[in-house]
Amino acid sequence: MLIHPPHTQHPLSIWLAAKNIQLLATDVDGVLTPSTIIWDANRTEQKVFNVKDGLGLRRIRKIGVKTAIITGRQSDIVDLRGAELDFDFIYQAVPDKSVVLDELLAKTGLTLAKVAYMGDDLPDLPVLKRVGLAVCPADAPLEVQRHCHWVAPLAGGEGCMRALVDLIQSAQG
Repeated sequence: MLIHPPHTQHPLSIWLAAKNIQLLATDVDGVLTPSTIIWDANRTEQKVFNVKDGLGLRRIRKIGVKTAIITGRQSDIVDLRGAELDFDFIYQAVPDKSVVLDELLAKTGLTLAKVAYMGDDLPDLPVLKRVGLAVCPADAPLEVQRHCHWVAPLAGGEGCMRALVDLIQSAQG
């Protein structure tokens, strides 16, 4: 069976889109963490975050880009990590991420062209199909990759967010 490469826009159009980004929003599981959920014997959830992603997210805020988490799950760990990285907005237990995107646009006064979103699976598609820069990790399903402007060179939890942050920072000088 022949599998076609994912849809990817021309590098110049990706660069131009990244140059305009003022809000970077992201899913958590499968993006900021590997696609793994760890439970211990006491039913305590654990997550593994990439420190390079964290440093990148801190750096992008210094150039004035706002940050947001939009995740379908609820976890105290996400609140802790989001606070540690000074995320501007954290939305958890979200059944429809596109509704939250509309709320973020209203709160910030931004247009879709100024928003980047990184998601890794089917619940992210409604947002990925709308934003100015749609990105997914390298290990996202092909169906998701086809709807992204850029596929990061790294998998979820392995520095894919840092790659996106570096792209945006480079484009913005």
